[in-house]
Amino acid sequence: MDAALAPLLVSLLCLLAVAGGLPSASAARAFFVFGDSLVDNGNNNYLLTTARADAPPYGIDFPTHQATGRFSNGLNIPDIISEHLGAEPALPYLSPELRGEKLLVGANFASAGVGILNDTGIQFVNIIRIGDQLQYFREYQRKLRELIGEEQATQRVNQALVLITLGGNDFVNNYYLVPMSVRSRQYALPDYVRFILSEYRKILLRLYDLGARKVIVTGTGPLGCVPAELALHSQNGECATELTRAVNLFNPQLVDMARGLNRALGADVFVTANTLRMNFDYINDPERFGFTNVQVACCGQGPYNGIGLCTPASNVCDNRDVFAFWDAFHPTERANRIIVGQFMHGDTDYMHPMNLSTILAMDREGL
Repeated sequence: MDAALAPLLVSLLCLLAVAGGLPSASAARAFFVFGDSLVDNGNNNYLLTTARADAPPYGIDFPTHQATGRFSNGLNIPDIISEHLGAEPALPYLSPELRGEKLLVGANFASAGVGILNDTGIQFVNIIRIGDQLQYFREYQRKLRELIGEEQATQRVNQALVLITLGGNDFVNNYYLVPMSVRSRQYALPDYVRFILSEYRKILLRLYDLGARKVIVTGTGPLGCVPAELALHSQNGECATELTRAVNLFNPQLVDMARGLNRALGADVFVTANTLRMNFDYINDPERFGFTNVQVACCGQGPYNGIGLCTPASNVCDNRDVFAFWDAFHPTERANRIIVGQFMHGDTDYMHPMNLSTILAMDREGL
């Protein structure tokens, strides 16, 4: 394209946005997602990695009944949040379809296998580590500015909702990956927790520097109670002791760290989600939520269906709605919907200092 025509094209796109040819910055707020396999919706499909969910029976209950790269039988947490925002799901950043007006919806930068630390998930080889996810966010913003101009792009990013989910892999796929791992020899568990939280604080500050102003930060779920860990460490269905200890150290300190950041910034930028409690609500009282099984994965093999990957050769349950876990590590869509319900309406024991419904109501009131 002739360089002289580029400014004219940008002006034309902005006029189209105002006239209705493109969604304007006042449309449903943008949504950005960072993190690991709990929130990846297909970035790893475009990478040479073993951390992928792009083959059946993944996606068996997705609207298209196709595997999409989501580690779920159907929708994952970002998809369900998008429903509440009244928006279509943000596309994976690596998707070639993420261009033009699709940029206004937001983007999902998450990549299965990553953690807070760069050495987490090294066995998966080629994944988008969190520093690279943030670099992609910077690149995304350049594309957005080219589409709608600098002022509107800045406003769209500042008003966006951001979700970040990190930490679980730093235990499962790093500290406890093998006996006497490098990190476990380097740090006692309490010191390791403090170390990764100090690194997480830097990541959250970088998000803020890149324009994020409302960020949901999830704690880790019940890592010791997932089918994979039950298969490896449980004799009678009890949760793995060491991973449970790690989670109980990590989550409260994560909340304290986020509160400290908010005090330093003078605003409630970071909202913590107590996903451990959200999961334990249905693990401890499955009948109340309509689950008949909260230990065995729907898809897998071996004890608790927790050994190896979910593949076409795996056992697959007939009714996914009564299982809390889809595969060895990840919730079913039904469990994800329960979790997002607490994101939306949970009290301060679940969402601190406010839930997502409050955030959206404040937006409507212009607060």
